[in-house]
Amino acid sequence: MKKVLIFSASTGGGHNIAAKSLREHFEASACDAITYDAFKETSSILDNVISKGYEKIVQITPRTYGRLYRAANNETLSHYVIAVITDIAEKRLLKIIQSENPALIVVTHPLVTNVLGTLKGEGEFDTPIISIVTDYMIHRAYLNKNVSAYIVGSEYTKEDMIEKGVPGDKIYPYGIPVRKSFLDYNSKIIKDYEVDLSVLLMGGSMGVSQVEKALSSLLKTKHYLKIIVVCGNNEKLKKRIEKLVQEEETTKKIEIHGFVEQIPKLMDMADVIITKPGGLTTTEAIIKNIPMIIPYYIPGQEEENADFLQETGMAIKVDHIEDITSVVDHLVTNKDILDNMAKNMSELSKEQSIERIIKLGNELMNK
Repeated sequence: MKKVLIFSASTGGGHNIAAKSLREHFEASACDAITYDAFKETSSILDNVISKGYEKIVQITPRTYGRLYRAANNETLSHYVIAVITDIAEKRLLKIIQSENPALIVVTHPLVTNVLGTLKGEGEFDTPIISIVTDYMIHRAYLNKNVSAYIVGSEYTKEDMIEKGVPGDKIYPYGIPVRKSFLDYNSKIIKDYEVDLSVLLMGGSMGVSQVEKALSSLLKTKHYLKIIVVCGNNEKLKKRIEKLVQEEETTKKIEIHGFVEQIPKLMDMADVIITKPGGLTTTEAIIKNIPMIIPYYIPGQEEENADFLQETGMAIKVDHIEDITSVVDHLVTNKDILDNMAKNMSELSKEQSIERIIKLGNELMNK
């Protein structure tokens, strides 16, 4: 049985979810697949600075994170950052690779991709590497000539990489891997046709006030809406949303959820989703062909995702949360806009195929 070694990192949830989905699908194809959190396994310093540091900085000062993201996208600075991380992580990473002896290495994080590509280039191992790009614009940290293949979310991303010097025959627009349970979900949902529009409101890791403002703007629309709010594990947000709805005494239909497993079910119920554009959420929306309204994002890769979605006609980027009111009212009376956005998403989703990723992995293992 061939072994697949999958490296991820805990900077946001998308990298780990992609890694888990790939592991499950490789296992279903009769491979032995194992995942490692690269920073946790190699160095407490890297884990604290990169993984835990990411969590804190995006919560406390997201603009600073955006500046760091853009600075690290500089070729010279990126080179030095990778060199430092490689020096710290090299010994432990190589020990894992030697111990597991994989036929294929899959990586879902840009920094780990480049570190492994550097070590392979130094002759430390010769195992093929697949890099999973979990956002829609490429960061320079992903780029390493020793990577065997890149999986990207769109042709748009592929063209961006080719412009940065990556050979086109190394880039496969097979889509960003999402939860296996999301792909396996197959129930028929009947939309609520009593309302003018059904809106799914999600905040992800955004602060309580941002989601509150988005809901307040929705409550001010002049049309009869169904609003489905997902608060995740944020109990403070859930209580604030419940209080806001009670105080407003609205006639709109409102559902408030905490953490839910069946996001695909809620997406099927909605005509449009209001959310931040993380790579995972964006890909799930594309698969479901549900148009997006983006009133908030973390500067950096989410900002680039938002630009990609707007430029390709799959989302409306809102500069001020208060503008959600007029945007939604306009969409209710111009539903052809939503139809066109959904059509654009449908065209892109045709390329999404985790089966093709697994097939490519098997081809590289058999070379």
